[in-house]
Amino acid sequence: MNAYLHRSENRGHVQAGWLNTYHSFSFGSWYDPKYMGFGPLRVINDDTIAAHNGFGTHPHDNMEILTYVTDGRLSHRDTMGNEEHITAGEWQLMSAGTGVAHSEFNNSDEPVHLFQIWIHPNVRDAEPTYQQIKLDPSEQPNQWHLIAGPNDNAAMHIRQNAEVKAAVLEAGKTLEIAATQKHNYVHVIKGQIMIENQIVKAGDALLFDEKTTIHALEDSEMIWFDLPA
Repeated sequence: MNAYLHRSENRGHVQAGWLNTYHSFSFGSWYDPKYMGFGPLRVINDDTIAAHNGFGTHPHDNMEILTYVTDGRLSHRDTMGNEEHITAGEWQLMSAGTGVAHSEFNNSDEPVHLFQIWIHPNVRDAEPTYQQIKLDPSEQPNQWHLIAGPNDNAAMHIRQNAEVKAAVLEAGKTLEIAATQKHNYVHVIKGQIMIENQIVKAGDALLFDEKTTIHALEDSEMIWFDLPA
């Protein structure tokens, strides 16, 4: 199996007042030509937003923007007319299409921890859409949950021939990865797993191209991206 381990310590780290963020790929003020994305996967930002702070209104276009809140509550407002709260265990998918502006704010007294993921679409200049679901993988551990994909079997529809799955794997358990496409990218949110004798810890990711098995060395949570070439 061809595999590459992207270590947590090789991510970009930016502490900018109210925002503490780790970038798996080049983003904003942090740039490294070795980390520019993987296939259509362009951004994985591991963000912690301090109380009563957040991102003011700003625009996007032609990007699939997936947000997963792991702790706290994030308030969302956009020019499509959506005003929502995204709480721990919830996912949001904003397909920016021809263009949309939005804000993401922590109105609470506690920090919010979230993952922001950007995927390039395979359809440009489509009508912007908004989707949101509650799907906490810890409620049904030791299995993959299909968060977003191109077909109707996915909880949310993404404009790309890619699937995003999440799982919580309990210590000592195993989980198969049977990829449907060429490239796989597994990002560990918390815990520690082993894939093909590689130990992959929180903040790490493993890129590989074949079917394999994940072994949980401790209670772990991860996101799996099944991506086209």
